[in-house]
Amino acid sequence: MKMRSLFLRAMMLIFPLLAAAADWPQWRGPTRTGISEETGLLKEWPKDGPKLLWRAPDIGSGYSTPAIVGERIYLLSNKGKDDEYAQALDVKDGKQIWSTRLGKVGPNQGPQYPGARSTPTVEGDRLYLLGSDGDLVCLDTTSGNEIWHKNLRKDFDGKPGMWAYSESPLIDGDVLICTPGGKDATMVAINKKTGEVIWKSPISEGGQAAYASAIVTEAGGVKQYVQFLQKAVVGVDAKTGKCLWRYTKTAENSPANIPTPVAHDGYVYTATGRAGGGLVKIKAGKEGQEAEPVYFDKSLPNFIGGTVRLGDYLYGTNDKVLMCVEFKTGKVKWQDKCVGPASICYAEGLLYLHGAKGEVALVEATPEAYKEKGRFTPPEQPERGNTQAWAYPVVANGRLYLRDLNVLWCYDVKDGKGK
Repeated sequence: MKMRSLFLRAMMLIFPLLAAAADWPQWRGPTRTGISEETGLLKEWPKDGPKLLWRAPDIGSGYSTPAIVGERIYLLSNKGKDDEYAQALDVKDGKQIWSTRLGKVGPNQGPQYPGARSTPTVEGDRLYLLGSDGDLVCLDTTSGNEIWHKNLRKDFDGKPGMWAYSESPLIDGDVLICTPGGKDATMVAINKKTGEVIWKSPISEGGQAAYASAIVTEAGGVKQYVQFLQKAVVGVDAKTGKCLWRYTKTAENSPANIPTPVAHDGYVYTATGRAGGGLVKIKAGKEGQEAEPVYFDKSLPNFIGGTVRLGDYLYGTNDKVLMCVEFKTGKVKWQDKCVGPASICYAEGLLYLHGAKGEVALVEATPEAYKEKGRFTPPEQPERGNTQAWAYPVVANGRLYLRDLNVLWCYDVKDGKGK
């Protein structure tokens, strides 16, 4: 009996960790890399795609990718330009559990694509969100009640880009990192529990906020936050907010710096549609650190749907094809039209692609050759007008979630063999 009791206690400790690993609690998944550690998924889809579990046609408009934790889906939406809100949905059927207004939709100064954009960040019983007009809010996950609220424009003299704020807040330990884009507070570190400011980072040559989301990494023995601003990619010291290095090539002539940087082994890859894709190595310099260019090419993966690094290879799309590229050399291993420009994530050896025109594909993640494992188009697509299907795909707890404007689809991608 004692051994049985010890065994049960061990299982109680193990299974919550396994369940947590299958969640998708923030922008680009558990580690902000677009990678899920989930297993037991379909290796190939039927002709018409995986089984559709439900379609929610009334989730509100916007481009926010959902976050999924346990039995709940969290995302931002908007109704018109005066009501941007957070909501929790039930994973069983997509029905709304609660909603909380954040503020207005941020103004668009170029071509008009107004709408909710940011992905919520879930940690424990708290939800962290950034509205497109700069409303930075901490909510209770159970009720949606507000815990603290700041506004990046008012509190930090923030300057968003032409298409408002799009960043998804980064939680690192007790700290929340975000990018107001202000002269004295280009980036800020905030106490996640209270909303109190820890440091402000003025980056005079970085420019206003762009549309990427920050990541945490270590380079040259220094823990730092890497962010893509309007005029440069920068690394700032995690302790102080001091700007350590900057790189401008991938920001040149680009009005919309969107893809999240990819960092590994002291290297950082960034890309934009107008400029191209480039890799730098962070190394010691005369005044701290510097970004040494390794390669740059206009045709490398640069679409707003981001890239995924797996081992020595990088996968992503440009405006025409899906590509596999050697991460540290930029050498193209293969390319294929696939579904054209797309958003991307990875799970158990496979790439999930949500095409800008709405088509979805499953592709084996191998440098050997392009190997497609399924393709379909979700039913009853929304009217997009001049917009595209920009929300990223999400794989969580055996399900594939696809958001497109006011519609959310949920598919069963769990391998049912052996059940």
